This record gives sequence, structure tokens and C-alpha cells, in this order.
Amino acid sequence: MIKKVKNKYMVVSEKTGRSFGTYDTLKEAKARLRQVEFFKHKKASRIK
Repeated sequence: MIKKVKNKYMVVSEKTGRSFGTYDTLKEAKARLRQVEFFKHKKASRIK
């Protein structure tokens, strides 16, 4: 999930609250969120 903190955007885990970085633009934050989701699903598919 992406949260706006002051004038920056923060990518945060919905489950744990872990931060995945702070970005100046919403576009950068969305790109990072896509990266996190990609690797999360890739890891899950290898486990099965």
C-alpha cells in the first residue's frame, strides 16, 4: 500500500507495516510497489 507522509510517498506492507522505501513522486512509489508484488508472487509460486 502507498501512504502519503508529508510531501513524500511511502510504500508499506499491509500485513507487517514494514517500509519498502520513501519516494518523491507517486509514480516512483507505484513502480516500487509493482516490484515488491512481483517478487512476492514469484516467491510464492516457487514454494508450491
